[in-house]
Amino acid sequence: MKFLTDEKLVIVGAAGMIGSNMAQTAAMMRLTSNICLFDTYAPGLEGVVEELRHCGFSGINFTYTSDVAEAFNGAKYIVSSGGAARKAGMTREDLLRGNSEIAEQLGKDIKAYCPDVRHVVVVFNPADITGLVTLIYSGLKPSQVSTLAALDSTRLRSELAQYFRIPADEIVNSRTYGGHGEQMAVFASTTTVAGQPLSDIIGTQALPEKEWEQMKQRVIQGGKNIIELRGRSSFQSPAYLSIEMVAAAMGGKPFPWPVGTYVNNG
Repeated sequence: MKFLTDEKLVIVGAAGMIGSNMAQTAAMMRLTSNICLFDTYAPGLEGVVEELRHCGFSGINFTYTSDVAEAFNGAKYIVSSGGAARKAGMTREDLLRGNSEIAEQLGKDIKAYCPDVRHVVVVFNPADITGLVTLIYSGLKPSQVSTLAALDSTRLRSELAQYFRIPADEIVNSRTYGGHGEQMAVFASTTTVAGQPLSDIIGTQALPEKEWEQMKQRVIQGGKNIIELRGRSSFQSPAYLSIEMVAAAMGGKPFPWPVGTYVNNG
């Protein structure tokens, strides 16, 4: 199976749970033969790379470094989970100060070491703001920086699929608006359920208004629920969806970009 590209993909924060899952997902999806893992935590990083090599992926050159200049040199695609994770009792906004500083440095490093990068995906919270900060300091065009927009729409799709007991593929065009956080707005206007407009279903016996309001809150609190259930913040879903976004930027199948959470797709 061919790769989408041979150009360099850098995964920032690769020693962490999201980052290491992104690396494995990128390899499994055959995005590129050139994957560089970067993290300031060198011992953990080496362990991740060693285990990836044990997977026996064909044709992939895994490199790793804790030196940002080495990592970003020649990079054409970057996906970063290199911020602090949310813990129990925290909102995404509680991470604002520290992670905004990390985003600022990410932007400066992009400008210094790989100004010709094609696309950057910023995952760490609060993603809307960290993505904007990265964009400002990187000097890139708005169309070159995206944040993890898809996760909220897939949470809405999941809630609807479970409620109606139908396959998730029958939920089409689920969308959230605003930020990836407590102020997120969940609307029904674009969504269809098994071909029927969701807005026509809400308020009927099939989906009473009260049930819809509760569902919207579950979508907004989806990340908090994962923390309560697992004892740590989400890592599998953001890892997979961020790599899907990178794949689309590389010329793979079009990604169903949600409207709302800070996304610039041209």
